[in-house]
Amino acid sequence: MIGLLQRVRQAKVCIDGKSVGAIGSGLLVLVGFQRDDRDDRLPRLVERILNYRVFADDQGRMNRSLRDTGGGLLLVPQFTLAAETSSGNRPSFTPAAPPAEGQRLFEAMVGVARSELPDVQTGQFGAHMQVDLVNDGPVTFWLEVH
Repeated sequence: MIGLLQRVRQAKVCIDGKSVGAIGSGLLVLVGFQRDDRDDRLPRLVERILNYRVFADDQGRMNRSLRDTGGGLLLVPQFTLAAETSSGNRPSFTPAAPPAEGQRLFEAMVGVARSELPDVQTGQFGAHMQVDLVNDGPVTFWLEVH
């Protein structure tokens, strides 16, 4: 399981010109699933996202988490994160979870996140989405849970 976290001042996802999810200050997380990912690891990924200290404390150090700040969470499915890119000029998506499994895992992850945090917005699995964001920092981290 892969989560690409971006600390944002704001972010939104649109499909066909219509906003389907938007947050103010918080985290935009692009989420990708691989073939061997399992449901029992979802709570760990959500826990890491919610508790990862990427927001500044009073001294300007990254010591505060999304839980600490009460910010929003925007989860966006992105299967391309699981691509194999180590050779050639075209990505291979063999490592990515099959679409039905990826969608199931994404929906289960959203359920876990919503049980932990009140403000969870999402993109739509399999849709052609436009993601607008104002990255704060920029601050971006790659998290993996195996």
